[in-house]
Amino acid sequence: MKHRLILIVVLMALVLTGCWNRRELNDLAIAVGFGVDKADDQYRISVQIVDPGEVAANKGVSGRTPVTMYHVTAPTLFEALRKMTTVSPRKIYASHLRIFVIGEEVAKEGIGEVLDLVTRDQEMRTDFYIVVAKGKHTAEESLKILTPIEKIPANSLFHSLESSARAWAPSTTVTLDQLIVDLVSQGKHPVLTGLEIKGDYEVGQTLVNVEKIDNAAILQYTGLAVFKKDKLVGWLNEEESKGYNFIEDNVKSTVGHLVCPGGGRLAVEIIRSHTKLKGKVERGKPKVEVQSRVEVNVGEVACQIDLTKIGSVNELEKISEKNVRSLMEQAVNKVQKQYKVDIFGFGEVIHRADPTAWKSLKKDWDTHFTKLPVTYQVDVKIRRLGTVSNSFLKEMNKR
Repeated sequence: MKHRLILIVVLMALVLTGCWNRRELNDLAIAVGFGVDKADDQYRISVQIVDPGEVAANKGVSGRTPVTMYHVTAPTLFEALRKMTTVSPRKIYASHLRIFVIGEEVAKEGIGEVLDLVTRDQEMRTDFYIVVAKGKHTAEESLKILTPIEKIPANSLFHSLESSARAWAPSTTVTLDQLIVDLVSQGKHPVLTGLEIKGDYEVGQTLVNVEKIDNAAILQYTGLAVFKKDKLVGWLNEEESKGYNFIEDNVKSTVGHLVCPGGGRLAVEIIRSHTKLKGKVERGKPKVEVQSRVEVNVGEVACQIDLTKIGSVNELEKISEKNVRSLMEQAVNKVQKQYKVDIFGFGEVIHRADPTAWKSLKKDWDTHFTKLPVTYQVDVKIRRLGTVSNSFLKEMNKR
C-alpha cells in the first residue's frame, strides 16, 4: 500500500510540472506599439517599449521619456523581432500590444504578409487596433510622438481611437480578427482608420512636446483607408467616412450641423443610430436598400427658428434625413466610381438574400458593385431640445 501511494505521488508530480515556460517580468521588454515600414525590399520594424522605471507610481522626475523605441531592418517580421535582441537588453514581449501602425508604402504594396506573423504568433492577442500612417510620415515616426495626459503614446492612441469611434462618426476601430475576416471575405474589402502627425515632428518626439500647454505636435486620426484585398487603393475624406460608418451601422454617437431654413446653423447630436441592409436579385441584377433610423438631440442653435412649433421640428427632421442620405450617397458614389471595390459588405447582403444568384455573381462581384443600384431610406427623429426650447439669442436680437 505504501509503495502504491509513493507511485501515485510520483505520477502526479509528472503532470504537475508548474510554470515550466515562465518568464520573469525583469527579463521582458513590454511592447505596446508596433510599426511596419518599407526599407528597399525589406521591412523596417519599430517597437515602442515601456520603460517601467519611468511609469512607476510615485516616481520622481528623471528627464527620461516613459517609453523607448527599438527598430531594425530584416526581410521578414519574425527575423526582425528576433534580431531586435541585438539592440534591446530584453526580449520583446508583445502580449500587451495596443496599437499596430502600418506605413502607407507598406499598405500600398500589401499588408497580407505583414499580418501573417501577427496571426501566427501565440504571444499576440487580437484586441489591439490596426491603423495606417497617412501622409509623409512613417509608422516609425508616428510612434515617436510623445503625448500629453497618457504617458505611454501607444495607450493614448488606443484610447483616442476608442473614444473617437464612440463619439465621432468618421473614425472606426478595426481589430486583427475583423481585418482578417474582411480580407478573406468574397463580398467585402477592408478599411482602416488613418493616422497623421500634425505640427512640428522634430519637437514632437522630445519631452518639450508635453511640457507646454499647446503641444508642438499631435497625433490625429483622419479619414479611412480603402483597400482592395490587402492593398491600399485610396482614402475617404471626413464626410465620406461618416457615410461609410452610417451604412456599416458603426455610428454610436456623433455631432453634425444643419443649415436652418432661414439661414444660420443648428447643431445636433446623434444619440442612437441603426442601419439595416436589404438585398435582392431581380432578373439576375442585384439591388441593395439601406434603411437607417436615427435619433438626435438639439445641441446648439445659431439661427432664427421657433422650436416650440411642431412644424419647425418636422422641417429640421427632413433636413437631417437629407443630410444623412447625402453622406451615405457620397461614400458609395466615391467608392463605386473611383476605387471600384465593395467596402460596405453589399456582396455579403446579396449572398444572404439569394445564395443561388450569388454563386454566379461572386466571381465578378467588384464589377457588379460599380453598377449596383443602391437606394436609401432614412428616418430621423428629434427627441430633445435641451433645457430650453428657443435660444436666448432670439430674444436678445429683438432688443
